[in-house]
Amino acid sequence: MTNYHLAQLNVASPRAPLDDPSMAGFVDELVLINARADDSPGFVWRLVGEDSDDATSLRPFGPDLMVNMSVWESVEALRDFTYRDGTHLEQLRRRREWFSREGLGSHLVLWWIPAGTIPTLEQARERLALLDRVGPGPEAFTLREPYPAPSLGGHDRLAAGRQ
Repeated sequence: MTNYHLAQLNVASPRAPLDDPSMAGFVDELVLINARADDSPGFVWRLVGEDSDDATSLRPFGPDLMVNMSVWESVEALRDFTYRDGTHLEQLRRRREWFSREGLGSHLVLWWIPAGTIPTLEQARERLALLDRVGPGPEAFTLREPYPAPSLGGHDRLAAGRQ
């Protein structure tokens, strides 16, 4: 067990409104995917809307961008869910049917947070911007280029700037 958990933000631009028939393959599996995430080893928390069990109605980064934000105990726990859960992996393989990356910089960012805290969308926005600005590093990274959790007494420039 560590004193840090992994926060994750994924930004996506849907190719059509969610009630469009072309989005049915995504929408139809969303409840199952979220339930599988919730039940996955190492899962801690995920962002949901006020009146729903998912975040599809939230558009904090603009009307054309959906967000998914969650917290996991470790990079390994997130990686296991992302790539080893067959249902999620199938959705991941089909993502280009439903989402466009056109006009997006980075679409996924990870960062460490103190265990027991929940990240804000503003913090997520800052981490995504940092990743776009300087690339992967200890304060904003990706699954392809992960960084270890800070050591005890470690320092995080973005978090320290708010204290």
